[in-house]
Amino acid sequence: MKYFNLKALKKDKLFTESRKLMSFSLWRRRLIFWGGAILVGIICVLFAYLCDSVNDSFNELSQLHPFWPLFITPIGFMVIIYLLKNYFDGAEGSGIPQVMAALKVKNMYRRSKLVSIKIALGKFMLTAMGFLSGASIGREGPTIQLSAAVMHFLGRLEKFNREDTERGLLLAGGAAGIAAAFNAPLAGVVFAIEELAGSFDKGITGTMITTVVLCGFVSLEVMGNYAYFGASSATLDILHGGWFVILVVSLVCGFLGGVFSKLLLTVSAAGMHLMRQNPVIFAGVIGLVVAIIGFFTHGAIYGSGKEIAVDLLNGHDTGTSVFFGFWKMIATLLSFISGIPGGIFAPSLSAGAGFGHMMSQFFASHYASAIILIGTVSYFSGVVQSPITCFIIVSEMTRNVSTGMLLPIMLAALLGTAASRLICKEPIYHCLSLRYLDKLKAHR
Repeated sequence: MKYFNLKALKKDKLFTESRKLMSFSLWRRRLIFWGGAILVGIICVLFAYLCDSVNDSFNELSQLHPFWPLFITPIGFMVIIYLLKNYFDGAEGSGIPQVMAALKVKNMYRRSKLVSIKIALGKFMLTAMGFLSGASIGREGPTIQLSAAVMHFLGRLEKFNREDTERGLLLAGGAAGIAAAFNAPLAGVVFAIEELAGSFDKGITGTMITTVVLCGFVSLEVMGNYAYFGASSATLDILHGGWFVILVVSLVCGFLGGVFSKLLLTVSAAGMHLMRQNPVIFAGVIGLVVAIIGFFTHGAIYGSGKEIAVDLLNGHDTGTSVFFGFWKMIATLLSFISGIPGGIFAPSLSAGAGFGHMMSQFFASHYASAIILIGTVSYFSGVVQSPITCFIIVSEMTRNVSTGMLLPIMLAALLGTAASRLICKEPIYHCLSLRYLDKLKAHR
């Protein structure tokens, strides 16, 4: 009798699973989800192409006419803020804090104030305008918000289960965004787990990986299998003097990353009153200061700074000033507090390369390439305080990193984060996300 019941149970289970497999509703949801992942890939590629194109155009124009940014940058900042305040509220800043806050919000309506198609449209257009105006911004944070908004829209279009809607879809969009922005799929998954979610949840990893893979296929097909920062031949022997280099460079650059984060949080909070009273004028003044810095640095601080970082990391002598890191840090800080959309990922990586270049002046020349790489990782870790993500992002973005450098940059990420926390106790994105949650509570 027991045997018969067990056999019947297995048969019933097989029948149930077969019905699930052939379920039209289930396959419809899968197709919508897979199509959304591909759509995210297309949007990320278009966004990357647009931002890079207008960034190159502005850099070429500023080289031909050095005084032109003194006019176009403040005007551009003012137009962006006007459009933002009147039509696209919620599209300001990086975009990562909005996604983090959305993950903590239960109410669908309130979540739409942080990630929606309207906000995504504003993020797409206004970030591109920021690059066209010469702002010191990146497209990586905005890409994450764009991707998360698309996946959130899917959650409303098709009634996925609650956990998929509240966690899986948003996290999958965020992971796909960082993967597509840097051509770093592993970094996308790790960033979603370490920074966005704050913990590992095996129930949503399949959703994330599927989205990253499908989004990655689109990116690879259109943009090819490129390395964001090119190739690096840096090597460093930890046991024979390298440990001292890692210790000094990582602590200094990580501390500077913490200084940037602390300044950004403090100054942006202090400037909220001015931004509320006269946001357009405030943005115009900030834009003018950014343009003045750009004029005296011969345009080095405009845009993401990727080109200078690539040259430094690949050992090309471009005559970059040893103070490039400081100027890039200041320009990125100003661009952020102006309120315009734009990320701090790529500018922080570029500033980190600049600080590494500065630190390389104090050591033997054969350490130069390794120090620049360590400076990039440790400063970036100091800014975002996510050591695992920082280590993996830089490893994936810098092709041909030797196995001998994996341990040094891992140590650099840990030391940079530790040094940063001496001055900035809480991670920057966490603090900014709390501001969005407070804003939502105030508008109940």
